Amino acid sequence: MTTAITSTANAAAGGTGNRPHGLSHLDALESEAVHVFREVAGEFERPVILFSGGKDSIVMLHLALKAFAPAPPPFALLHVDTGHNFPEVLDYRDRTVARHGLRLRVAAVQEYLDSGRLRERPDGTRNPLQTVPLLDAINQDRFDAVFGGGRRDEEKARAKERVFSLRDEFGGWDPRRQRPELWQLYNGRHAPGEHVRVFPLSNWTELDVWQYIARERIELPSIYYAHEREVFARSGMWLAPGGWGGPGEGETVERRRVRYRTVGDMSCTGAVDSEADTIEKVIAEIAASRLTERGATRADDKLSEAAMEDRKREGYF
Repeated sequence: MTTAITSTANAAAGGTGNRPHGLSHLDALESEAVHVFREVAGEFERPVILFSGGKDSIVMLHLALKAFAPAPPPFALLHVDTGHNFPEVLDYRDRTVARHGLRLRVAAVQEYLDSGRLRERPDGTRNPLQTVPLLDAINQDRFDAVFGGGRRDEEKARAKERVFSLRDEFGGWDPRRQRPELWQLYNGRHAPGEHVRVFPLSNWTELDVWQYIARERIELPSIYYAHEREVFARSGMWLAPGGWGGPGEGETVERRRVRYRTVGDMSCTGAVDSEADTIEKVIAEIAASRLTERGATRADDKLSEAAMEDRKREGYF
């Protein structure tokens, strides 16, 4: 009885709970993610890691490298390139792939636009256009498990997902088909044509990710830290001008000191005013924030109350 009471009290107080004595919360999160990678390697035939060069996918790749060291991860990498990605992030992506000798498959939205399979949106954003190239790449390469860097604290639709998220033959997601995951037991069974999205960082927060980056000394693209940049205001966010069509009429470009909390298509990813030019300052800034990174800086999530959930049902991550 005493042990049970102590364990409950520790958990409520943010203590180690069921974690082994002396294991930090970052150690526990890392251990869980490594277990997920190894579980997928043993259960699936053709897994792939979504890798964009954003911080969550960088941490995910770092964990995959740890999970199978000294051998390379037994997975290819997949990036759905909108054609409007930040140059600093693409440079980082290519350097990382070359440094570790990894295989990268790029599904380019621009190719679909050029061939007429997709049409440009009036608002210029291409994030919603990623779904078709993503699903085509999964089907063409017969990927049966797809790792993503989604976290439950990002957005309410993502909070509905399990670590293993079953997708139907059209890539669609149905929250009613989510399977229980008691005692870290993951069910990867799927019918022909279906696949499973896997989220090793599901139980991490934005602060956990940054604390882990600091502990592991992981390099990030420079735009995650405060720097001088040309931006313009739109819908309460600072967007970067570029070939995607911004700024529009009446929108004035100015130079500000900003950083990015998340990166994606330039047309819908906003910067925040910041002086956080070191990882210690970034961690302090995030700890004081009351807005999630997507809530503060992603215009595509503001299209409607259920924007993310609608895209997930169509096959988006």
